[in-house]
Amino acid sequence: MKLIIAYIQPHKLSDVKQALFKAEVFKMSVTTALGCGQQKGFTESFRGVVTEVNLHKKTRIEIAVNDDFKDKTVKAIVEGAKTGNIGDGKIFVLDLPECIRIRTEETGNAAIG
Repeated sequence: MKLIIAYIQPHKLSDVKQALFKAEVFKMSVTTALGCGQQKGFTESFRGVVTEVNLHKKTRIEIAVNDDFKDKTVKAIVEGAKTGNIGDGKIFVLDLPECIRIRTEETGNAAIG
C-alpha cells in the first residue's frame, strides 16, 4: 500500500481530478496549503508598503492506493498538473504500513478499496 501526496497549483485541480477519474482513481482528500520551493518569493506593494511574499497557495492531494495503482495514479497527477513552468508542484510516494476502515474494521488492501 502507498500514500501519494501531491502539491499542485490550485487552478490545476480540476484537470488532475479528470485525469485521475480516467485512470479509475476515485478516492482522494484535498486541502489548501501554503508553501514555497524553487519559486522563492516576490515583493508586493499595497498602499505604499512593500512586503515580501514567500508562501504561495497550493493544493494538497492525498490518495491511498494499493501497490498496483501507484504508477497510474502518479502518471495521472503529472498529466493533469504539468504546465512545464516552475511551481508545477511535487509528488511524494510513501509506504503505508496499515489502513483500517472504521465502519467494517477491514484492514490492509481491503480497507483501501
